[in-house]
Amino acid sequence: MAMLVPVTEIQRFSTHDGDGIRTVVFLKGCPLRCEWCHNPETQNAYNELFYTDKNCILCGQCASVCPNHCHSIISDNHVFDRSNCKRCISCVSGCPANALSAVSKMMSVDDIVNEVMKDSAFYLDKGGVTLSGGEPLMYPLECIEILSVLKSKGVHTAIETCGFFDSQYAGRIADVTDLFLFDFKDSDRDRHRKYTGVYNDKIIENLYLLDNCGKDIVLRCIMINQVNMDENHTREIARVYHTLKHCIRVDLIPYHPYGNSKYTRLGLQPKHNKELIPDRRALSQIKDFLASQGVPVYLHN
Repeated sequence: MAMLVPVTEIQRFSTHDGDGIRTVVFLKGCPLRCEWCHNPETQNAYNELFYTDKNCILCGQCASVCPNHCHSIISDNHVFDRSNCKRCISCVSGCPANALSAVSKMMSVDDIVNEVMKDSAFYLDKGGVTLSGGEPLMYPLECIEILSVLKSKGVHTAIETCGFFDSQYAGRIADVTDLFLFDFKDSDRDRHRKYTGVYNDKIIENLYLLDNCGKDIVLRCIMINQVNMDENHTREIARVYHTLKHCIRVDLIPYHPYGNSKYTRLGLQPKHNKELIPDRRALSQIKDFLASQGVPVYLHN
């Protein structure tokens, strides 16, 4: 039986998810629930519906095909009652205006490989394919298979991971991965649980397991005003970098509130807080401190 995984998007010509020009495959499902998540559509492993209000032409086709009567047109308004939605996705095929769309689709390993290899001419020496999410390593065997095939074709491979995955697969994953973009969200154990839903013990354990496998690691540190931009966390970033044997740099990634529209399209309450956006001067000070400690550091825009 073919291995299938839920894919939310295949993004081409990315320059922010590893070196060179890359094709990024976003898998659906994540064990964390970060308060600052800007991709809420990738959190749940099951399929979901996007509803884009501005696209709706009030034709009523969705209401006519939905078996659970979740859609209705009332006083020239489309009312979508998600409380009884079973995510059968019938309404998507009935919508001619793309107001309703499935968040993900199931794809086989062969489908994914065939799709990303269409871009192989652009990878050149530094580019390649990155698996992202959500958390791609919720599907370790599928990821291993995808990356194995790509490696056999000479493609550079990378994984973006939150680090919360089954440790027994670390060695096999490392065997087929050239670069790990590893999230180091917070060094404070209790604060990590408060804002992500899990303690960071397993994450730190997996970080050192992968490092011992000898593959390149980039530490990706999201910086959030009023949360983790303190001296203790900054010093811990430097300490962790120096204890790793194969970390090539630290990426500082400022929090941004750009995911609100996705929350709305999922029928959720937008939750992002502009007060959490870090001040650029404070970010520059953290960057300068890390550099003074001998840490190669890159500050994202």
